[in-house]
Amino acid sequence: MHQPRRRDRCPGRRAPSKSARRQQARRRPFRLTAAGADVVLVGYFSAKQKDFETLMTSAATELAARGARVVVQIVQRRGVSDGGARRMGLPHSSRTLLSRGKVHEVAQACEQAEAAAVIFATALTERQRRALTEMLGRPAVSLADILAAG
Repeated sequence: MHQPRRRDRCPGRRAPSKSARRQQARRRPFRLTAAGADVVLVGYFSAKQKDFETLMTSAATELAARGARVVVQIVQRRGVSDGGARRMGLPHSSRTLLSRGKVHEVAQACEQAEAAAVIFATALTERQRRALTEMLGRPAVSLADILAAG
């Protein structure tokens, strides 16, 4: 009567294969390869963080020291409105960190400036990095990854 569910019908729930795990372990941090590469710098800050401009300036200075040229700086603030104040510590989206409109704004800025990469001042999860890279059409990495690559 009732047949057990076959495993191949749910490939998304299976554990990653050994080769996929090895490939993830070999993943190297992102490096700015071309000296003078144009990048877009994106910051995500809560309204409680009043010194966000200083943080963005220091991030741009760090990138310049590593040979990148910051062509556009974009900031997403959380908690400025009444609705945002209650959820201030949470990202707008767990998938992209930013709101949908801000991701669209970043994509347009990248196209206009012909940027090679998008650098986030905030740390990104692997899922966010993959989703943003796909949505923006260029590498999306966090500043911490670039600093770690040295």
